[in-house]
Amino acid sequence: MTQPLIGVSTYLERASWGVWQLPAALLPEGYPRLVQAAGGMAAMLPPDDPGRAAGVVARLDGLVVAGGPDVEPVRYGAEPHPRTGPPARERDAWELALIEAALESGTPLLGICRGMQLLNVALGGTLVQHLDGHVKEVGVFGHHPVIPVPGSRYASLVPETSPVPTYHHQSVDRLGTGLLVSAHHAEDGTVEAIELPHPSWVLGVQWHPEMGGDTRVMAGLVNAAA
Repeated sequence: MTQPLIGVSTYLERASWGVWQLPAALLPEGYPRLVQAAGGMAAMLPPDDPGRAAGVVARLDGLVVAGGPDVEPVRYGAEPHPRTGPPARERDAWELALIEAALESGTPLLGICRGMQLLNVALGGTLVQHLDGHVKEVGVFGHHPVIPVPGSRYASLVPETSPVPTYHHQSVDRLGTGLLVSAHHAEDGTVEAIELPHPSWVLGVQWHPEMGGDTRVMAGLVNAAA
């Protein structure tokens, strides 16, 4: 059986390898590994002309919008908080265009961390620009329990309260049009997953499944893409 082709958006950063230090389109290894473990084939989607997004999405079976830097607050009509990071405008423009193309075409879509936040912004929602307590140590992923909302798509994939790998300091505030909350932080109630109702397959999670061993969320995307 042909493996579904899953596009994954990438970082655009200066990086070093061997004797080189150059601008690079890069992706932590956990993302393609998770796609592969869930039965899909991963294709990297570095930032490009947003006008090409619909054509790119048309060639995919599913789309993952990866984690990364903070969404620029102007995208949701806010002034920058002192703790909001510098903008990644190329990624914002490209990934918002990818999301819009996926929503328009009905392509299965999974947003991870920043990707969930961008999904919310794409549909007119807003973000909390700084939360305390969701980063335990700089550069180190923590874990906390997430409670699924009964009857949600997320609950159909992961029905139990489960610990997830997490690293973020922003979160969903006002929900975008049509979105439903499908999981909460077990301790403080922060929105941890959002989704569009059926028949769309659109899900965003605030944590980083690529940093853990649970493939169920990604398998849900890959199965929908198949």
